[in-house]
Amino acid sequence: MRADYLNENSNSTNSYKKKVEEIGADRTLTAEDSGKIFACESSGGAVAITLPTTLENGVHYKFIVWEETPTNDITIGAGSAIVSMVQKDAGNDAASSTAGTQVTNVILDTTAQRGDYVNFLAWNGEWLAESMSSINAGIYTS
Repeated sequence: MRADYLNENSNSTNSYKKKVEEIGADRTLTAEDSGKIFACESSGGAVAITLPTTLENGVHYKFIVWEETPTNDITIGAGSAIVSMVQKDAGNDAASSTAGTQVTNVILDTTAQRGDYVNFLAWNGEWLAESMSSINAGIYTS
């Protein structure tokens, strides 16, 4: 018989909690960080988050703006133009979507609001991302 209480995706574990960490300084992520949610803040200065350059299919991260209107930009970088992203914001604006042109960075701008987020998934040598912002251009790419 299968023991669902050990399966974190079964919703059977009463005490299962998502892995959440705060990021407030530069950080390089690893495949071992996969599945984590990062609460991002930049009160100590601009923050650079570096994604792994060796991509393993299925590695995924979620970045949520924790600081109400970040003090400084928070840049999530892939090292090269291998990020394809779909983005929507409060003004129904999809201007930051990559629309066939991959980018290197996703930036959580100083205008972003607490709760705005970006999800990243590594798949076949690139990063697939989706984002949602409660303010126009709160998240953009470069």
